[in-house]
Amino acid sequence: MIQWISGKVVENYRWSSGVFSLRVVAEPFDFKAGQFVRLGLNVGGEQLLRAYSLASAPGEAILDFVIAEVEDGELSTKLAQLQPGDSVDITQPAGGFFTLDEVPDGDSLWMLSTGTGIGPFISMLRTEKPWERFKRINLVHGVRVAEDLVYQGQIEQWQQEYPGQLGYQPVITRENIPGALSARIPELISSGQLSDALNTPLDISAQVMLCGNPDMIKESRAALAELGLAKNTRRKPGNVTSENYW
Repeated sequence: MIQWISGKVVENYRWSSGVFSLRVVAEPFDFKAGQFVRLGLNVGGEQLLRAYSLASAPGEAILDFVIAEVEDGELSTKLAQLQPGDSVDITQPAGGFFTLDEVPDGDSLWMLSTGTGIGPFISMLRTEKPWERFKRINLVHGVRVAEDLVYQGQIEQWQQEYPGQLGYQPVITRENIPGALSARIPELISSGQLSDALNTPLDISAQVMLCGNPDMIKESRAALAELGLAKNTRRKPGNVTSENYW
């Protein structure tokens, strides 16, 4: 049964004109890195709610949600206006199977995301599990413009803490920025540019997680299938685990 708990905003951090992180304290609850809850606000007697993945790690005192402010969006525009001390409702229990528990072992773990789909990966990387399980982790983040690249400081900190273990590749489609790739992620997979940029083979020794735009996921799964990487299911373990984040 879905239940509600009340959270209190402690920070509304603006990454860019269209992306912000809402940081909330609430009574502790259990979840796995990669899972989601629904945030809700009562507006004019109507409860508006939407699913958002947690970007914080289980057990952290502050819940972190990275959110895209959708123009004319019923809920996101109102969440963007919340200030410290304001209340927001949170559903219980957390849901979803986009977790590392569902991912088979491999030599490398590829985390391919677009937009705020990076949130579940930030949550996972804030735990011990990926660092203990995989020799190499590659985090790929696709955005339209550079200002939407989030958690840069945290990613740099991980690279210093785990030298040689974490690769990070920004993909920016509407600007030319040094160090970033500019084609769409499925095209970068097919051309070999992504594996070359991160100096890691993208083959059956890899495990790939996809989170973000449904078109990116569909096309990336097709590109990965051409490389021999099959979809991962509970009935038949494979190399590709995905979640639409839209």
